[in-house]
Amino acid sequence: MELKNLIREIPNFPKSGIIFRDITTLLSNTDGLHYTIDILTEKCLEFKPDYVVGIESRGFIFGMPLAYQLNVGFIPVRKPGKLPAEVYSVSYDLEYGQDSLEVHQDAMPAGSRVLVIDDLLATGGTAGATTQLIEKAKCNLVGFAFVIELKELGGREKLPKVPIISLIEY
Repeated sequence: MELKNLIREIPNFPKSGIIFRDITTLLSNTDGLHYTIDILTEKCLEFKPDYVVGIESRGFIFGMPLAYQLNVGFIPVRKPGKLPAEVYSVSYDLEYGQDSLEVHQDAMPAGSRVLVIDDLLATGGTAGATTQLIEKAKCNLVGFAFVIELKELGGREKLPKVPIISLIEY
């Protein structure tokens, strides 16, 4: 199945000159959604993670069924103020400013093997910040999985040298 055909391209969104890669058309396609989760599962089995960490919010969409298929726990990485217990927090730079991500401090035991998933790898900022959270938790990053990778933005080069899976490349 050619997943790229299930991604809608919206020009000039969210601003002029940007082509937005919309996954909602993939999500609404039953066969495409099943295939996406199946292929992610197949490719991620070799990582043997203890947990799948999904990055807010679209990482949750793919992370939950992937964790289920891999028979491991799922851990959400959230924007600030969304988690009720003690958290590790990391700030990271955006094009115009900063943002932060958080994870519960007790979400995963030290030494756990962690796979990070998100819908999109662009500049690598969000995935890099998630890596820092995993390090704060004293866990071991075993790989990344992305549905889409925007190669021209060079995010892959900014991430740790662990396996990186992307199903669709632009």
